[in-house]
Amino acid sequence: MTSKSLIRIAFGVYLIIFFSYLLGPLVVMSLTAFNSSGFPSVSPWACFTFEWFNVLWNDSAIREGIFYSVIIGLGTVALSVSMGLAASIVLTQVWAKFRSTYYTLIIAPILVPGVVLGISTLVFWDRFGAFLGAGDGSMLGKLFHNGIFLTILGQSSFIASYAMLVFVARLQRFDPGLTEAALDLGATHTQAFRKILLPFMRPAIASASVLAFLASFENYNTTTFTILDYKTLTVVLAQKVRLGINPSISALAFIIITLTVFAALAFEAYRRNQARQEAVKQGKAKVKSGGILPSFMTGNPAAIVFVLLAFVAIVMIGTAQKYSPEECKIQVREAKQAEIQRRIKELQEQRLIKSQSEARQGPDIFGAPEEDTGGKPSGAFGGVFAPGNLSDDADTEEPEAEKPSGGSGAFGGVFAPTNLDNDEGN
Repeated sequence: MTSKSLIRIAFGVYLIIFFSYLLGPLVVMSLTAFNSSGFPSVSPWACFTFEWFNVLWNDSAIREGIFYSVIIGLGTVALSVSMGLAASIVLTQVWAKFRSTYYTLIIAPILVPGVVLGISTLVFWDRFGAFLGAGDGSMLGKLFHNGIFLTILGQSSFIASYAMLVFVARLQRFDPGLTEAALDLGATHTQAFRKILLPFMRPAIASASVLAFLASFENYNTTTFTILDYKTLTVVLAQKVRLGINPSISALAFIIITLTVFAALAFEAYRRNQARQEAVKQGKAKVKSGGILPSFMTGNPAAIVFVLLAFVAIVMIGTAQKYSPEECKIQVREAKQAEIQRRIKELQEQRLIKSQSEARQGPDIFGAPEEDTGGKPSGAFGGVFAPGNLSDDADTEEPEAEKPSGGSGAFGGVFAPTNLDNDEGN
């Protein structure tokens, strides 16, 4: 085996471990959404079910959290993308000596903890409203104490920095000579921006918008201090985790993962289709016709996978309308009851065996004769009730001269058979 083969094998193993570490938890969480167990788990597997999606749909707190998260996300996108685009353009226009300082100031909010941003946003706008004399009952006072408004401002303060980084990376490939040529030809700065720079920045604007929306949607540290009377999805989920969760959370995660995969495949399919059409226009590729697949799927693996996943999703939705796991649940419940009864029976048998063993090994309360114990009385009563101690003088092996006058035994032979006989004892 050559060194190249070893490198390829090692690289393949590394990729498997990397993607298992990266995607493994997502796969496991997705599987728990289809297990009928009351707690998110894959093992032991109970029954295949779709009921947790119905539970998720009927959860009003989750629905409200998603609604407010989308509203805040759209507002954050509008504000942060605008701020990031403006900051990136200014970065290309300022003096070279001041550029590094300006860049540091714009990036600084990323380094500030979200908790600090949330508290500072809440305090600043409250004090600013008080400075303007906006009371709680006025329209301006209600705005400064509105959780949605404060959350959009708090999130945009650092998400705008992420957007700016995307725009700066795009602007590094822009030729400023195009704008200068437009200005020389009589265009205004607004026209040059709208017709030259803005079309060039559209891919970056789309990327920054997606990044800003996702960052806003999943943010918790800043949101938890600024949201006030409202609740976003992350806040609702955090409260559910503290109080106890069920697999409906896994169902939500599965839906989000599925939508993300569909969006990524749709974008990749669209990009490949556009690249193919551009290649056809330039004469670098030919249009293939007469195939089994539609034209947009020809030579486009992302489109093929997208269609297959869409078909699987439609089949699952149709199956969920008719499938019922009740019979399986009854069988699982009966199996659990039988297992519980078996364990109870095993415990009872173990306790019975243990009690019998202790009874055999327990002490003899009446004891044994001293002859059988090496001359030492045994038993709980010191051997006074042993058979030898209840006998008369005749039952002992001691010489007559050595026998006590009152008889042998612990009670002087009073319990001997001859003393208990009425005819001989009188």
